[in-house]
Amino acid sequence: MKGFLPICRRDMEERGWHELDFVFISGDAYVDHPSFGPAIICRLLEKHGYKVGIIPQPDWHSTKDFDRLGKPRLGFLVSAGNMDSLLNKFTAAKKVRHEDAYSPGGQAGHRPERATIVYCNRLRELYPDVPIIIGGIEASLRRMAHYDYWSNAIRRSILVDSQADLLIYGMGERAILEIAADLQQGVEVANIQDVHGTCYRVPNKDYAWDYIELPSFEAVRKDKKTFAEAFKIEYLEQDPIRGRKLLQQNDEWCVVQNPPAMPLSEEQMDEVYGLPYMRTYHPIYEKAGGVPAIKEVQFSLVSQRGCFGGCNFCAIISHEGRIIQRRSHASLIREAKILTHMKGFKGYIHDVGGPTANFRRTSCDGQLKRGTCRGKPCLSPEPCKLLVADHSDYIKLLRELRSLPGVKKVFVRSGIRFDYLLLAKDDFLYELCKYHVSGQLKIAPEHISDRVTRLMGKSNCAVYLRFVEKFRRMNERLGKKQYLVPYFMSSHPGSELSDAVELAEFIRDMGYHPQQVQDFIPTPGTLSTCMWYTGIDPMTGEKVYSAKSYEEKRMQRALMQYWLPKNHEIVRKALHLAHREDLIGFGPKCLVRPRRETRPAKPAKKV
Repeated sequence: MKGFLPICRRDMEERGWHELDFVFISGDAYVDHPSFGPAIICRLLEKHGYKVGIIPQPDWHSTKDFDRLGKPRLGFLVSAGNMDSLLNKFTAAKKVRHEDAYSPGGQAGHRPERATIVYCNRLRELYPDVPIIIGGIEASLRRMAHYDYWSNAIRRSILVDSQADLLIYGMGERAILEIAADLQQGVEVANIQDVHGTCYRVPNKDYAWDYIELPSFEAVRKDKKTFAEAFKIEYLEQDPIRGRKLLQQNDEWCVVQNPPAMPLSEEQMDEVYGLPYMRTYHPIYEKAGGVPAIKEVQFSLVSQRGCFGGCNFCAIISHEGRIIQRRSHASLIREAKILTHMKGFKGYIHDVGGPTANFRRTSCDGQLKRGTCRGKPCLSPEPCKLLVADHSDYIKLLRELRSLPGVKKVFVRSGIRFDYLLLAKDDFLYELCKYHVSGQLKIAPEHISDRVTRLMGKSNCAVYLRFVEKFRRMNERLGKKQYLVPYFMSSHPGSELSDAVELAEFIRDMGYHPQQVQDFIPTPGTLSTCMWYTGIDPMTGEKVYSAKSYEEKRMQRALMQYWLPKNHEIVRKALHLAHREDLIGFGPKCLVRPRRETRPAKPAKKV
């Protein structure tokens, strides 16, 4: 298919190719857009002279589909896709999801559970000696021994279970080009051991040097305190400048993790996002109705990567890192001009942002020289004294974008850190409310209990309320009717039933009726998951309570939507258990009414 990378032999023949250098196996449908990791890696390799093909969502029940493009000259690249395959399949209650935004027509069932492992094992059956390099979010966050919520067990490094040769963690552009160059020069894959942002296997510790040893898989599997200790070491070394090499025994193999890759420079970010993407899904999905995930990003711009916000339930620290990497204004304007000529563009750029939209610079000036501070968050529970809160570059960028011919409106829909916004002495809130909000602004206070927000790595309720008031006054000044849409999370570590009731009362008093609420899911690689599994905050050693039973998780979630009739019974039960019967009744502060008692019918009157 013209313009897209080869997905079958016919595509190769049309290009005059008889053999590929790399074949990319992806758990997602093929969407050639820079918001999709496989597209970035494949296009980058293509630009650097390699012949690349992609096999999206192969049928894993046999090896047939994996041989669709033949044996690659240099190696297979494998990713489960833009999401962990188990998170993609199961909800927080471990129920099967019925939709998959990364599959044709949004239909579930197009990828296996633990897709990275399944795909690699099929490839090993087919081509035992061809190098296999795994990457993507699933491989990245399961690179060392980790807790797996869906099996409720500690699992080995995915590098061992998949039988892959190398694992790329984080954003893999630098690593894949170094690996490709080594393979091209004839270096055996087993000897590629010095690439930052990668993990490799060795038979024992004698094959590694200058490392910090983590407690073994067997040790962390047997003892939760040891797991927390291992997690802390790994977590604190997630820095490309000061981070050190780690080693962990995983049964018969030692897994070695090199320090994270260095952040991309502005020029390198521009290169990545300036590649010749088709910016849509492959035409083979047209009959199925396309790939739903493209809708959210097709007319959006990624302006930066990384996040120093430090939310403990988020995997960004372990994947993209805390150091902000940004694109130039020229690069973003070029892409915006491309959007204005695309089919379906109606004048609206849906988003300009990244993990956190209003982070366009490093949190302090010394970060690129010395790295991030070891064990010291930038924003919570209190902002660091060295933090530089400055939106000037972002304001200038937004002004340039909204002045482009053909652009009617530029929205900001990525996450906004309101605590960072409050620290800045600039006009960002004015610009945001006047030009870049579509009536509603989504923000994520996540909780209002001080105990919970501290364990989340979020600012407390008082900070949120200051922002609410400032937002209200600004819109009043502008003569606009615009509203905040807050996101809250239930059952995060530290949240007891009393905290959930406190949140419900806050929602009541603020007049909120959240239509979407999130139940905490212990995904691999996050600090919050470590707390949830071990009952220990690995940073401080303090004990942490977590709601683990289905019943309590259901109660905490229902309290956030206490007004829904389907939740009344479980909310009443929660209030009784929390000894808050004062919230059951007919008064203005009550959350639910008492249960209707079934009374015996009055006897009929005698005639």
